[in-house]
Amino acid sequence: VDVILTSGGTGFAPRDLTPEAVRPLLEKEAPGVVWRIMEVGTKHTPFAVLSRPVAGVRGDTFIVTLPGSPKAVKENLETLLPLFPKILQLIKTATCDHKA
Repeated sequence: VDVILTSGGTGFAPRDLTPEAVRPLLEKEAPGVVWRIMEVGTKHTPFAVLSRPVAGVRGDTFIVTLPGSPKAVKENLETLLPLFPKILQLIKTATCDHKA
């Protein structure tokens, strides 16, 4: 499995425990990816800051938690999809060609 995406459970409600469940599974967190998700999200709504996304790597798999809102998931995927080839290259080959 190259990528695991979850949806929902990233808010502040008592039942929102996805970040707490996923974070311990990560071997390497990806704070830059989380930053990018938040940056783009706040361009759509100031309420994006109320989400608590987590992103990172476990083994050869990239994992990202997405909000529960279908609109927010779409916006997040528009941000993430162009990054996946490079992320997966780094995970699978451990090499970087240093090109933008």
